[in-house]
Amino acid sequence: MQNDSGICITPMLMTYCPQCGNKLEPMPIDGVERRACVFRECGFVHWDNPVPVVAALTEYQGKILLARNARWPAGLFSLVTGYLERNETPKEAVVREVKEELGLDGEVLDFIGCYSFKKKNQVILAHWVQATGELKIGTELSEVKLLSQEELRHWSFGPLTLTTAIVTQWLENTKRTKVPRSIAPQPPNGI
Repeated sequence: MQNDSGICITPMLMTYCPQCGNKLEPMPIDGVERRACVFRECGFVHWDNPVPVVAALTEYQGKILLARNARWPAGLFSLVTGYLERNETPKEAVVREVKEELGLDGEVLDFIGCYSFKKKNQVILAHWVQATGELKIGTELSEVKLLSQEELRHWSFGPLTLTTAIVTQWLENTKRTKVPRSIAPQPPNGI
């Protein structure tokens, strides 16, 4: 199996019950084959539900920031992503990821959408983030690119089909609703 970057991954199968230590075997449960404990009194079922992941379409200095994971091939860029952690909202998680991976402070401007990444059993929660501060990439990234909206419109993400879908959705949404900040009407003083 390949992940979104085209890199081969091997799905991990849980083979032993985390409650009693007996083997897990495929069994039909609720009309779906799931891995369940062979010891009936235990009752453990590995539901294997999707893992929530956040993605940040990061706007920085008036451009969109794309990042290349340090393990990816040269030329392959995407959005900043990361796992949602316990007791975190998706907005908190995406702001944390921008800080960890880019060293930037972020503010969520809008929710772009929810995307199913079946290959890795993930649900991607994509947000548009405005970032400020001094760019300092973390150890997970090897380089970044800053693109204008027009450059982004013509950028090829290659095998990264989910990134393409997120960026396309954002471009469509901003084309319909975004008022460029440089010409946004300013309220009169005192209002």
